[in-house]
Amino acid sequence: MSRELGVPAIVGTERATKLLRDGDEITISCAEGDVGYIYRGILDFEQREIRLEEFPETRTKIMMNISSPAAAFRWWRLPVKGIGLARMEFIIGNIIKVHPMALVRFDDIKDPNLRDRIEELTKGYPDKAEYFVDHLARGAARIAASQYPEQVIVRMSDFKTNEYANLLGGREFEPREENPMLGFRGASRYYNDKYREGFALECRAMKRAREEIGMDNITIMIPFCRTPEEADKVLEVMAEYGLKRGENGLQIYVMAEIPSNILLADEFAKRFDGFSIGSNDLTQLVLGIDRDSAELAPLFDERNEAVKRMIRELIERAHRAGAKVGLCGQAPSDKPDFAEFLVEAGIDSISLNPDSVLKVIRHIAKIEGVLTP
Repeated sequence: MSRELGVPAIVGTERATKLLRDGDEITISCAEGDVGYIYRGILDFEQREIRLEEFPETRTKIMMNISSPAAAFRWWRLPVKGIGLARMEFIIGNIIKVHPMALVRFDDIKDPNLRDRIEELTKGYPDKAEYFVDHLARGAARIAASQYPEQVIVRMSDFKTNEYANLLGGREFEPREENPMLGFRGASRYYNDKYREGFALECRAMKRAREEIGMDNITIMIPFCRTPEEADKVLEVMAEYGLKRGENGLQIYVMAEIPSNILLADEFAKRFDGFSIGSNDLTQLVLGIDRDSAELAPLFDERNEAVKRMIRELIERAHRAGAKVGLCGQAPSDKPDFAEFLVEAGIDSISLNPDSVLKVIRHIAKIEGVLTP
């Protein structure tokens, strides 16, 4: 998130609160490799201007990852072909702030303090569900407007239960899970009675953004869809709420982040228009590594041969079925050799963190043998 907002951030300093005092002048540098540095005082720095017209057009479609409307308008000048991952979680968590089920079932909430806080946030919205739909629709539309008419892929909500619980009213509606990363998340929520009404609000918001506000460049993406049968249930629910694949040009993609998505790619390709590889979750599930575990971090590498074989197999299977494949994970932003592998494997698009777009475009152009204009 800090990278997307253009704010330097260093995590895991261990001693920062002991060494630094309020009012100290320091310089934080995240431009010197994989490790961040903190210097005493305000250091001089150089600023370079870049002419975007000097960047070549690559055969591989380069897109970017965006979370917030503000970030979309900060980075819109970059020479990309749309947004490969727009995360709606930022809009829900930082702008809306209320669990959608707490709005749908507001009358069931007994806690007077919680009711008052929700009332304060939704002031001016007699229909509390409309508060959610309005803010999500306008937030997604702003992101889509920054790249119109290029494709903008908006992922439906993928909070884990512990993250949903932190929203206002969330603890009233979320179960406690031992392992939220592998629990009640993504597609499994959308047709379940515990969240289906909340998903209905998400669908209403996307329909409004596309059809009323006019951002018909929005493609919808379904995360963590475990089986083709689950895909059928989700698509059926979406159609009920006015989002039917193919109508008004609507394309629906699926995240490819579970081994079943690759092994059954031909079946998923019958139901979706394209795949977007989530390399973090795919690596987690192929290698059996908890991506949140600091102890296992040295073992977590998207460049592991098992993960690369999965990605290569998906690209081959999807292309045979006539479906597009992109990747929207962290790896190509940080690891040039992984981006090189993706290009050689024939991927259709790579979606990058904004601050790495220019560097990776140059690298991919060299791989493809594209001449600079």
